[in-house]
Amino acid sequence: MIPFRNLAETRAPDGSRFSLHEHDGEYFLKHNGRQLMGSNSTVSEILLADLACSFSKPKDSPCVLIGGLGLGFSLRRVLELTGPKSSVHVSELLPEVVAWNREFLTTLNGKLLDDPRVAIFPGDVFDCIKKATARFDAILLDVDNGPTSFVQAKNSRIYNSNGLTMIRRALRPGGRVAFWSAEREPAFLAQLSRSGFVANEFEAKANEHSKRAAHRIYVGQMGG
Repeated sequence: MIPFRNLAETRAPDGSRFSLHEHDGEYFLKHNGRQLMGSNSTVSEILLADLACSFSKPKDSPCVLIGGLGLGFSLRRVLELTGPKSSVHVSELLPEVVAWNREFLTTLNGKLLDDPRVAIFPGDVFDCIKKATARFDAILLDVDNGPTSFVQAKNSRIYNSNGLTMIRRALRPGGRVAFWSAEREPAFLAQLSRSGFVANEFEAKANEHSKRAAHRIYVGQMGG
């Protein structure tokens, strides 16, 4: 049996453990030993980008913010969708995850970090959103297991009414925000609507061979 290789490990600000592993050519990110994502299950990460960048009107130079680099699959899809004049900002809380992409994942998606359209911002995506005013055409958030299951406890501030109001201010007219969730969150869908978004829920499979959709993508559309 082919063993898992532990490639690297670090600690988050709250002391929790993040680690990178390889098994039979596939790569996995784990949080306290629990798998967060793997290169063999990327359908929902790609769908997150598809839904966030489904603009109602064509954008000549779209500006996109991705919260959470992970293994880079959402970033790759955003770059494919947005064209040569786009600018894509990636906020990653752990600088080690950025370094792992460059060191271990160059054959996967790591080379994307050298794309001139990409700007990496080490730190909390909350701060990137807070500082922005009508700047982004799309915001992708894949930093938790969902609006009620947080990788970092302080991430709860992203999903409450104040956080959603802040996201609205960071989006340009007609902009979209998309949230990845491990499961259905009907209360969050209602919260998006109350916060002034046109809100929708989309089913997402973990991988193309899955018989059912285990995950969800929540999308909020701005007017304009």
